[in-house]
Amino acid sequence: MKQLWCAMSFVATGLFFSVNASADVSSGALLQQMNVASQSLNYELSFISINKQGVESLRYRHVRVNDQPLAQLLQMDGPRREVVQRGSEISYFEPGLEPFTLNGNYIVDSLPSLVYTDFKRLSPYYDFISVGRTRIADRLCEVIRVVARDGTRYSYIVWMDEETHLPMRVDLLDRDGETLEQFRVIAFSVNGQVASNMQTLAKASLPPLLSLPVGDNVDFNWMPSWVPQGFEQVASSRRKLPTLEMPVESRLYSDGLFSFSVNISPANQNSSEQLLRTGRRTVMTTVRDNAEITVVGELPPQTAKRIADSLKFKAAQ
Repeated sequence: MKQLWCAMSFVATGLFFSVNASADVSSGALLQQMNVASQSLNYELSFISINKQGVESLRYRHVRVNDQPLAQLLQMDGPRREVVQRGSEISYFEPGLEPFTLNGNYIVDSLPSLVYTDFKRLSPYYDFISVGRTRIADRLCEVIRVVARDGTRYSYIVWMDEETHLPMRVDLLDRDGETLEQFRVIAFSVNGQVASNMQTLAKASLPPLLSLPVGDNVDFNWMPSWVPQGFEQVASSRRKLPTLEMPVESRLYSDGLFSFSVNISPANQNSSEQLLRTGRRTVMTTVRDNAEITVVGELPPQTAKRIADSLKFKAAQ
């Protein structure tokens, strides 16, 4: 498994790059077409998902029924794990757990979130760079890099089928060019038979919708004075976690592609500086002004630290 990961990382970082690669406005338009195709076509993808924890083999089916999405993600090896989307409801079936349903726009465990991104929104902050063509799953693909202009985020390489505009491969790279995650199609089809295979799910009884606890919306006496370009606050809350007696205050930020949260709780005798990165996710904790400051999200550690260091507290009224 380790040898497979190293080999694919080598391919991702070196095989298809051209010394003449340049930013191309039309590349952004192609990526927007990928967004539309992924949500409008009837198709089936068999793919592998590779990260530092290992390799998974999965199948994803997507159709439109009465102008609503109907999708299924199925883990092909080991215990049966299945996720079903019908309209705006997504149901999860896991061994040993009671099935449940949540509201959502798409299955987050399936195609990389990049596929569902509005690239028009990203264009002021990211470069879309065409680096040529190659074949993936016996299909001719356009290869496009997605790179943040300020260098504070991870980057992507996308291999997009030239005919259908569906993603055939997506690599997430860190700032050093190392592959953190890879989505790679090994077989796919786009036809009416996919819709026929999904008819049973269209009529199936799904588990009840869960209502998630909502924190209190309040004004905080703190805010980061710096976040990367394009990030905006999309939510804030104060809630008491089961393992903590004191409430945690949180601000959630997103640029439409990556997201992170800044969390504040009172410091105690167990509070300490910590840094952990697992794949795309960084957890960085620092202690200052009697507060435990934790940044959690899809960021390089250097960026998470800069956000935490920029935090400003208002003077008590």
